[in-house]
Amino acid sequence: MDARRSTIRTGATGVAALAAIAMVLPFGGSDRGGDHGSHGGGQGDRARNVIFIQGDGLGLSHRELIRLATVGKDGQLAMDSLEHAGWTTTDSADPEEAVTDSAAGATAFASGVRTYNGAVGVDADGDRVPTLLERARGAGKATGLVTTAQVTDATPGAFGAHVPDRGDQSEIARQLLEGSRPDVILGGGEDWWLPAGEPGAWPDNPPKDPTEQSKGTEGNLVERAQELGYTYVSDADGLEDARGRKLLGLFANEEMFEQRNEGEGDLYEPEVPLVDMTAKALQTLSRDRDGFFLVVEEEAVDEFAHRSNATRTIQAGQALDETVTLALDFASRNRGTLVLVVGDHATGGLAIENVDPEDEGGEGATSEDGPFDLAGSDLQFTVDWTTGGHTGEATPITAQGPGAERLAGAQRNTDVHDAVLRAMLGRGRG
Repeated sequence: MDARRSTIRTGATGVAALAAIAMVLPFGGSDRGGDHGSHGGGQGDRARNVIFIQGDGLGLSHRELIRLATVGKDGQLAMDSLEHAGWTTTDSADPEEAVTDSAAGATAFASGVRTYNGAVGVDADGDRVPTLLERARGAGKATGLVTTAQVTDATPGAFGAHVPDRGDQSEIARQLLEGSRPDVILGGGEDWWLPAGEPGAWPDNPPKDPTEQSKGTEGNLVERAQELGYTYVSDADGLEDARGRKLLGLFANEEMFEQRNEGEGDLYEPEVPLVDMTAKALQTLSRDRDGFFLVVEEEAVDEFAHRSNATRTIQAGQALDETVTLALDFASRNRGTLVLVVGDHATGGLAIENVDPEDEGGEGATSEDGPFDLAGSDLQFTVDWTTGGHTGEATPITAQGPGAERLAGAQRNTDVHDAVLRAMLGRGRG
């Protein structure tokens, strides 16, 4: 499990793999000229496919940090190249806290309702609310969840389950299998799928984090998934070889990285990179003649920002941007694909500053980080943090494809749901 192997060997090879996929899609979706899926008006208003990409904790300052460290002042990230851009407020309806958590933020995107922090797929009264993934499945589309977090964490949970407390991850897993039934589920979190004392492919108490161990409360859900027709895989080679139409891949005990302070065991080396999980999901879901709805999440931006770890935040952001490149390549070859990139909230109060030894105002969780090289130059910059928690500013959203124009400008996080639902199914909320 320690060897870092790739399902489609990342990057350019992954893009090439999707080029091959486009040649054999059953609906004849290969686009040999014209629009290439970049203008909603040029291909009608309906999105046959939706690729919903979320950077957890991804604020505007995080996107700029990733850009400056990756392509420099004159460069542009893939996530910033989409045709339409805007920003979304992130407020939840929590009665006690002003700033959202990921569960309420994801529920706003998934179901179009504001709810209390910690709520997954339920409104402020605790009542179930339908999700975009469930609506897509009801319309006959294939569906999928891909994340570097546990597949039962707040964001994937909010799209595929309904629980009043985000911590009930085994119940979320059960509901994924027996309720929303995504065709593809890829990420971490095997510990929540198996009872205590029954380790799976990922052993209990691993050296990287001895606290991790099986702790499921709903029986052996891996076996249950297999009974329901899922092909279960636990490493890169297994995913590469998988040929089934229903895939469950759990590639870590918990998250697919080690979220610690810099130099204290922090590690971003997923067993299967996000871009490769996404490529496999697209390969599998694109077989459906009615199209698909896919959620892709990079969790590590948030987790490392919580730790004031700019080095790993940049690394996770680069993995996210590589995945956006893959999604845009798929969209360019397959008519009617809506791609959007958004953050559920920002984390850490990140500020990009000039190198100045006299300007260090924090310590511990808010100490200055760096210096970092400004790509393509001899300059450097530092990163300052104001908090180890979430912050309440709006987050940027970029989008391309059918209905993407509705995601431009100032909007609420619930408006994102409404725009995607209208693009996908031709109707708004309700």
